[in-house]
Amino acid sequence: MNLTEKQLEKNYVFEGKIIKVRKDLALMPNGKTASREVVEHNGGVCIAPLTENNELIFVKQFRYPYMEEVLELPAGKRDSNEEPKICGIRELKEETGATAKNITFLGKLYPSPGYCGEIIWLYLATGLDFGKQNTDEDEFLEVYKIPLDKAVEMVLSGEIKDAKTQTLVLKIKLLKDNGILSN
Repeated sequence: MNLTEKQLEKNYVFEGKIIKVRKDLALMPNGKTASREVVEHNGGVCIAPLTENNELIFVKQFRYPYMEEVLELPAGKRDSNEEPKICGIRELKEETGATAKNITFLGKLYPSPGYCGEIIWLYLATGLDFGKQNTDEDEFLEVYKIPLDKAVEMVLSGEIKDAKTQTLVLKIKLLKDNGILSN
């Protein structure tokens, strides 16, 4: 069966600094049409800094849409046409002050494919050296070291709620336990 939908109309209803919102008309596989609402976003990167002691470096920051502080791995949005790996290196330094000798690509994540075209690239950072943070002017966060096994427990208990962080923590644990990753 062909599941492909064809875009017939593309209408922007909002264009902001971070996102654009469209309301499209699509042709369905059965020949009928349907409305599709789409959020466009440049995408982002989530990078998991892992120390020699098997600790992950997390940041806690206030996330306005949820009106609460959220514990996450360092992450950020890509600048227009920025290579994802370069974005990850930049965000790692800005948020934690760390640089990494090794950056390993661990895949891509579609956070909400029903309405959003955002892609999050996932990376592991090892061989860490620490310097000074260089956060954005409007960015306020705290940095934490958490052992990998404890981070897995926090994901499973619901204490870590961020989807990209959950995915990366569990992926790293699985890859390490199967001998695919080593420090």
